[in-house]
Amino acid sequence: MSSPVIPTTIEVATPPEFAGGIKEIWTPEHLFVAAINACIMSTFFAIAENSKVEYISYESNAVGTADKVEGKFSFIEIVVKPKVVLSAAEHEQKVRRVFEMSEKACTISNSIKVKIRLEPVITVLQPHTVNP
Repeated sequence: MSSPVIPTTIEVATPPEFAGGIKEIWTPEHLFVAAINACIMSTFFAIAENSKVEYISYESNAVGTADKVEGKFSFIEIVVKPKVVLSAAEHEQKVRRVFEMSEKACTISNSIKVKIRLEPVITVLQPHTVNP
């Protein structure tokens, strides 16, 4: 897969569960789930910046579940699990609100019918104490 505006290519194949499928290569299904994960992430970044919400780090993974629906394979759910680290507990409610807004504003998830479940994990760094 390539694009005239991006210098790198991505090798894409049929999933190994199907005839002619290849292991350890991106599949359209991987890219679909990754697109949702990346869209929620980039939307979070934009809303957090515009809202002046402070966080230390963000990482996320997503898992899609597919099954036969009316005789056709289809995703039935995608669970996105972002992990955000904060420097102070007072930012937690703002970050939760940014996640709510991100879920509603993500272009990719707004364009599909599969259920998306967002399960954020928010961690507050504890201040270091020194024992005398």
